[in-house]
This record gives sequence, C-alpha cells and structure tokens, in this order.
Amino acid sequence: MKVLRAREWAFPIAPVRREVRRATPELDEGKPPVLFVPGFGHGAWAFAEHWLEHTADRGFPAYAVSLRGHGDSAKAPKATLRAYAHDVAQVAASLPRRAVIVGHGAGALVTAHALARYPARAAVLLSPVFGGAGTALRNPMLSLPALFGGGLRLPAGQLFSRELPANAARGYAARLGRASTRAQWQLLRGRTPQPPVGDPPVLVVGSPDDRIVSDTALRRVARGYGGAPLLFPGMGHDLMLDTRWREPIDAILDWLEKSA
Repeated sequence: MKVLRAREWAFPIAPVRREVRRATPELDEGKPPVLFVPGFGHGAWAFAEHWLEHTADRGFPAYAVSLRGHGDSAKAPKATLRAYAHDVAQVAASLPRRAVIVGHGAGALVTAHALARYPARAAVLLSPVFGGAGTALRNPMLSLPALFGGGLRLPAGQLFSRELPANAARGYAARLGRASTRAQWQLLRGRTPQPPVGDPPVLVVGSPDDRIVSDTALRRVARGYGGAPLLFPGMGHDLMLDTRWREPIDAILDWLEKSA
C-alpha cells in the first residue's frame, strides 16, 4: 500500500474555513458518525433539508460538509479535486469516531479520492458522477460550457423526478452554486481514484431514471467496488431532496447497521 505521497508533502493544500452542519442523536448508541459530502454546486444544506435529522433519529451522529467554494465555506475559485478530497478527509478525521462517508454526484468522486487517504468505516457513493467522456456525451448541453470555463448547469428538470412539486424543485435549483473551473475540468477528464485504504465496504446507490448518471455508468462504478448498485426507480439525481427521500436513506442506514 502506498502511504507516502511526496508531491502532497511538497505542495500542501491551503487551509480554509469549512461549513459543517450536524445533527446528533439524543443517546449515544456507539454507532459510527456519517459524513455527507454534497456534489458540485450543492452545499451542506442539501443534506440538512431531510437526511441529517433523519440519520440522527436512527441513532447515527450525522454531519454534512460544504466543500470549499460551496455553501457557507470559504471561497476557493481555483480549487482542485485534490483540495476537495482534502476537505473531506480533514473533516472525517476530526470526528469522534471513524466515520462512514456518503458522497453524492461529483461529491462521490471526491469521496472516492478521500477514501485513498482516510480509512473510512464504510462508504456510500450516491448517484456517482465519476466524470470522463460518458458524462460529457450524456449531457452535452450541461458539459460543453464547462469545457470553456463556464459553470456546469444543473436545471431542476435534470435533478428531480416529476413527483417533486415544481416550486420546490425550482427553489432547490436556485440555491445551487458552482465548482471551480479547474475542478470541472478534472471531473470531465475522469481520473480513476486510487483504491480505498483499509478495504471498507462500499455501497453504490442510484436511480435508473437519473438524467445525469446513466444506468450503465452507475453499474460500472458499482462493479469497480465489487458489487451491484442499489436502485430506486422513479427518483431523480438528487435522491436526498426528491419526494421519496426517506427510501434511500433508510436503505443506506439499514445497510450500515449490518455492514459497518
């Protein structure tokens, strides 16, 4: 196992102020903390809306981090995927017990990179966007602006099912920001993450009706971690905000109680 990374020692990531939201259970049952990592454009608010309190109600201490440049974390217009992964690993290492990391969208790729640096108890890759040509070809109107320095546009129709009321979908979409141009480039380039340290169990979760992640891409990521995806038909990309948000989080927590 490769432990020493000379380049990272020589060029350390600059520290920033990070937003971390939390919800803790009334009684400490000894369950591992769960750290939620939002995707590009999203902040910790995306998990604070429903999943943080629900996770705490199930007995798991719950945390959500806004990557640098997102949510209420410090601005970082030149951030890289490596800097985002550093944010995740640093926050996870600050938690009272070894954490479970749940990454969404491009945050799942960030989580995968963080797993090569932090020995997570377990990990969940939610609607994972691992980048590469497949992402660009599936959503050319979303991806092409990013090739020229623009933002990755995420309209409400791409993120949610039709079950979510239109005013709620538009409200969530209006809260989205954007990742740095460098990170967007790196996402589209699609560099494969290094293997996780400690060989944690990894669950891939998504929907076959996701308009951003194809079913083929979802299954490819799951195969890379030695399993099959857990699917929720009829839901959109942002599972944690869609109408049936309880179904995936309860399935994830049930899996954690058995696996972690």
